This record gives sequence, structure tokens and C-alpha cells, in this order.
Amino acid sequence: MVVDLVVIGTAITLGPLHNSAFILLLASRRGVRKGLTYLLSWLANLVAVIACVVLLTGGTPPVHHTTPSTAAVAAKLAIGVGLVLFGGYRLRRPPRPYRPPSWTARIDNASLATAAALAWLLQPWALVAAGAATAVDADLSSVSDWLALTGYCLLATVSLLIMELYTVWAPEAAQARLSALRSWLEHHQDQLIVTLSLLAGIWLTASALYALVA
Repeated sequence: MVVDLVVIGTAITLGPLHNSAFILLLASRRGVRKGLTYLLSWLANLVAVIACVVLLTGGTPPVHHTTPSTAAVAAKLAIGVGLVLFGGYRLRRPPRPYRPPSWTARIDNASLATAAALAWLLQPWALVAAGAATAVDADLSSVSDWLALTGYCLLATVSLLIMELYTVWAPEAAQARLSALRSWLEHHQDQLIVTLSLLAGIWLTASALYALVA
């Protein structure tokens, strides 16, 4: 479970879409407040998904090869295969010139509520669902599993946390460097999406197949 959560959390935190949007928020008016709202909404969504899983399982992992256990593994397998197919599709698709989404032009006037909603909309829900399917195996009587779930949520948020703190501590330097990072992310968006989708998808597929036959 731990390795799966590390892979999923890393794939989430490196995603280009939510990171680019976050940088735009930080560069807007009241950027630090909007960024903090976005970050907290992002983290709250992750925690809420894990909390729902824990409530369903009662904090006790289902017995191996029972219906609940097999359903969770099957869900992970479906997500893994879906990510591989999506990555393959994006890889074969002819490259297109980058065009920023229309909403980026209005982000300077975005409210705190809009910033919170944007975090929810831009979460990579396929990976979040994979994290939920993995969390089914968590045993909350074990401190290590508590730490694993906490670490997963923090890992999936760490890129946002670093950028937020950097903007607070060194606003001028952060603005220049984060702007350069956003430009790089935008021009390499397709490559990053393909790479993360394929790597995470292959790992999840292999992990789920192993769990089914073990």
C-alpha cells in the first residue's frame, strides 16, 4: 500500500494543470490569500476522499480475495488501464500549439470561492480515485498506516505548499521564477501528462494484477 500511495501522490503533485493554475493565482491580486484558499481546498478534497473510504471500511482492511477487496483491486486495475490508454492516445495525437484556457484571462479578478472551486475542478480525479482504492487496505489500528495516509495527502500537496511558502518568504524572486516555471509547464504540458499517465498507469496495472493473482 505504501509504495502505491507514494507513486500516486507523486503523480498528483507533479501534474502540470493544477500547478500552472496555482502559479497564476499567486501572481494575481491577493495572490497569497487565493493561493492559500486553493491549497486548503485541494488538501481538504484529498482528506475527504480518504475519510469516506475509512468510514466505509471502518478502518479495517477487507479480507484478501473477498468481494470488497477484489472490487477495490479491480477499480485500481481499471484506473491503471485507463491511464495507460489515455497516455497512449495523447502520445499518438498530433502536437497542437498551446492555447491558454479562456478562464486564465479572468483569474486576476477571481474570488476566494472561485480559487477553492478551481482546486476541486483541477484535481486529477482518476489518480485521486486510485488513491482511494489503495486506502481500502489501510488498517487504522496501525500507526504506520496512519502515517502512510497522512504522508500521501501531504505528498500530493507538496508542490503547492512549496510555491505558497516561497511566495510568502520571497515574493519578488518567487514571481520571476514561478512565472518561468509556468511557461515551461505550459510548453511541456502534453509531454508531462503523457509521462505521468503512462508511468502511473503501468504501475497501478501491474500492482493490481499482482494483487489479483497473489
